[in-house]
Amino acid sequence: MFKLMVKKGAFLAAGLMILSASNALASDSVIKGNLRIVIGSKSTGGDTYQNSSIVANALAKKLGINVKVDAVGSSAGFKAVDRAGVKGNTIMIFHDQAYLGYLYGKKGYFDIFNKYIIGPSIAINPGNAYLVPKNSPYQTAEDIINACGNGTKVRVAIQPGGVSEIGYTALKNAVSIIYPGKEKNLVAVNTGSQSMKNQLLFDGQADVINGSVQANEQYTRLPEEDQKAMRFVWLTARKNTINQAPKAGMGATSRDQLLKFVDPITNVPLDKTTNFTFDKEFFFLYNKGLDPKIIAEIDNALTEIFASGEIQKTQKKSFFIPDFMPSKEAEVYFKDKMERYKIIINSMQ
Repeated sequence: MFKLMVKKGAFLAAGLMILSASNALASDSVIKGNLRIVIGSKSTGGDTYQNSSIVANALAKKLGINVKVDAVGSSAGFKAVDRAGVKGNTIMIFHDQAYLGYLYGKKGYFDIFNKYIIGPSIAINPGNAYLVPKNSPYQTAEDIINACGNGTKVRVAIQPGGVSEIGYTALKNAVSIIYPGKEKNLVAVNTGSQSMKNQLLFDGQADVINGSVQANEQYTRLPEEDQKAMRFVWLTARKNTINQAPKAGMGATSRDQLLKFVDPITNVPLDKTTNFTFDKEFFFLYNKGLDPKIIAEIDNALTEIFASGEIQKTQKKSFFIPDFMPSKEAEVYFKDKMERYKIIINSMQ
């Protein structure tokens, strides 16, 4: 990683990180001046910021320019890209919520494929998870589905309109497939941050929460009598994605243990023959008018960065799965991905 010689908390308070290459002044990059990467999160401690910083640091060194990561949130991020124009000194990194928010009809979201240019993909966060209290009667995702089918109301705490909600939608869809008409027994408890979702579980106001391996694994180590003790029941990631994680896994939970919570051991039906899976993937977004030379330069730089193999080691240390695709390939991939999840979202709304 990298170190910043600034007063403690000066940039963290502003949600800003500046990454400088030693030869920045001598750079012959097409990008002139600083490159600002806005992200769709306001948190400087979350996965979007951490993931973006790893890539920004590599770009700064490769291109010989100054790069800053600015945690402004989705709405301000989209507006910043809208203002960027041809010059292209402001670009964005976000994840699947960029299009899921639109599919869920969340205010401030648009069809990104019409409004922006899709840039390269960079990584997967394999940790999107659903958890229950350690003393919960639900041992598996199948138990939750069956409880709803048998008439029990099951409350799921989510942050509506994105990655947090897609697993809830999948569970509801699974109930409707196995127990038609009983999907109403799976009830969303709409809330905000991860800490708010956790608190609902601690207080007994939710039976299940959306969380992550990174944020919630620590609670799975607590003894069952502890009010904060949790356990995983489902990871939405594909088996192949978890297989690429470090063998040690995260915290005290090994990769082999995590594999018990994914398809095909954990079954959340998408239809009568296929289980639902979802990988949380990160990618760049550009203004429609951005100079094609800048797009090509970032594509070429990242191609070389990932070809060297070093960035993958850094990503995996932070429990990210390397997932590079150049712009044109990424656009086709994410368009197809949006259409696939659009079907299930529309069917459950």
